[in-house]
Amino acid sequence: MKTIDLYDLNYTAAADYLSAFEYPWEALGKIKDMIIKIGNLLDKSEYTEISDKVWVHKSAKIAPTAYLGSPCIIGAETEVRHCAFIRGSALVGKGCVVGNSTELKNVILFDGVQVPHYNYVGDSILGHKAHMGAGSITSNVKSDKTLVTVKGEQTIATGLKKFGAMLGDFVEVGCNSVLNPGTVIGKNTNVYPLSCVRGVVPAGSIYKSGGEIVAKNER
Repeated sequence: MKTIDLYDLNYTAAADYLSAFEYPWEALGKIKDMIIKIGNLLDKSEYTEISDKVWVHKSAKIAPTAYLGSPCIIGAETEVRHCAFIRGSALVGKGCVVGNSTELKNVILFDGVQVPHYNYVGDSILGHKAHMGAGSITSNVKSDKTLVTVKGEQTIATGLKKFGAMLGDFVEVGCNSVLNPGTVIGKNTNVYPLSCVRGVVPAGSIYKSGGEIVAKNER
């Protein structure tokens, strides 16, 4: 569950920021401030501030129908496709894909992340080369509006009302899955399509239908 276990910080501009937190969800509260700080220091020969506090790398491809809210940073070689809705407070790394009708809000996307089709990602951090299949979403508020807890071998109170999911590096989430508030998925784990995931899923696992979890080497 710890930041150091989920993420290789060599693949994000937020490395210094994230390294200060034992648990990654502790970083959610000040993503906006972090983006503004990083944005103001970006190399102007590489990044263009296309509107107030919206920085886009010159090699990124932005569809004309995409909305980029402030503040946000779009990294090199990243593609933001038609009708993507970046509401703001989004740090999108290098070589990412933000797809058609995908919505981002208060997120960090490490380099190589793909959220390419009809995804909602809010109050979440997605690790290096994590991928969310078509229609998969992070649910970031509990239905009873109480504060989110992370439930693994121990239950940790986060103190947060809004907290979607923490996806480790190389996580694969199947199509039309829902990641419930406070979900933490370890590195190199696969989630079956149509899954309803909550709590902590160990690294190197497969999350199967009905919530069964097996180690990849036990398939």
